[in-house]
Amino acid sequence: MAENVYILGINMTKFGKHADKDVVDLGAEAAMAALADAGVTMRDMGILAAGNLMNAGAGFGQRLQKQIGQTGIPVYNVANACATGATALRTVIMAVKSGEVDMGLAVGVEKLAGAGLLGGGGTPKKDSKVWEPSGRFGAVAPTDGRIGTDAMPGTFAQVGMEYGHKYGEVSFETFAKISEKNHAHSVLNPLAAYSKRFTLDEIMNDMMIAYPNTRPMCSANCDGGAAAVVVSETKLRTLSLGQQRRAVKISASVLTTDPYEEGCQILPNVNTLTRNAAKIAYEQAGVGPEDLNLVELHDCFATAELVHYDNLMLCPEGGAVEFFESGAPWRDGSTPVNVSGGLQSKGHPISATGIANIWEVCHHLRGEAGDRQIEGAKVGLAHVIGLGSACGVHILEKSAA
Repeated sequence: MAENVYILGINMTKFGKHADKDVVDLGAEAAMAALADAGVTMRDMGILAAGNLMNAGAGFGQRLQKQIGQTGIPVYNVANACATGATALRTVIMAVKSGEVDMGLAVGVEKLAGAGLLGGGGTPKKDSKVWEPSGRFGAVAPTDGRIGTDAMPGTFAQVGMEYGHKYGEVSFETFAKISEKNHAHSVLNPLAAYSKRFTLDEIMNDMMIAYPNTRPMCSANCDGGAAAVVVSETKLRTLSLGQQRRAVKISASVLTTDPYEEGCQILPNVNTLTRNAAKIAYEQAGVGPEDLNLVELHDCFATAELVHYDNLMLCPEGGAVEFFESGAPWRDGSTPVNVSGGLQSKGHPISATGIANIWEVCHHLRGEAGDRQIEGAKVGLAHVIGLGSACGVHILEKSAA
């Protein structure tokens, strides 16, 4: 289990509206492009992990196979909230690390254009004015309309407000400035769903979705796919020098869920499992937050980005506001965060996001990020979190070849 593994090829579709394509079309586009990027074919793959959460139902991976090549290999169909793509990738990583296969393909794809607000809104409620849990499932859900909301904007609005309550007030303007940063970054990303810069006034005066998140501060529901080819170090050394030079080392791959906490049995806690994942990842990779040249984190809302500065230990505990105000997370700062534009601009087709975040980091480590390139990037971190809850953290390093 000690052998190093690498991303040999990776690709993502343009995120946005793809009315003429279904999830198999988008998944196949991303998969074939990742294989081409790696310089290999489906015949070289020993495993396929296919992630889709909301569209395809059972057997998505098998249907995808029919489009990209049926070679009889094992297929894993993955669904793990917003961490679906990262989980699919980790499934392949573990198969390669185990020695069962020397190469594998992970795909994540979703169609969400026009989906509206995601979550539990609109669920009928009993007439009782008192929320009464019923049975094992009822003890943990639903909470919508009883003690808060299950809808994502409201949940993550509460996450941000809770951080301010714990560590000192965070102004509405600070949250809006985080969104301003990400939209500014997006203008350099041709694959982003939205590549438009917003002024701070435009962001603050747009439609309020759930205070303090206005519409531009929320992730964009859209269609898209992403895919990655993973290879063992032993196999990589048999490939061309060009392939070796573009390969990106996966120094850490971590997936966590909630540890037991009384509060999180009812309300989700995005903090503890993220901090736990980050600690394990830094230990696995033998690096610290200070070694990161860029970070792609799960900014499903502007409030989420702020708390994850802290959870990923990019700043001292309680110091997220100071970290942001220092300019560190801007593209020209000391720790660039969401140079892609983040989920607020790049978009958030749920199952594709985990691999798309890694795609961004890989392109900087390869020196292939074009106008948004972080010069000299050698180490990057990609993070996703899905309520329920699951958190994936990957640390990636530039090839030494």
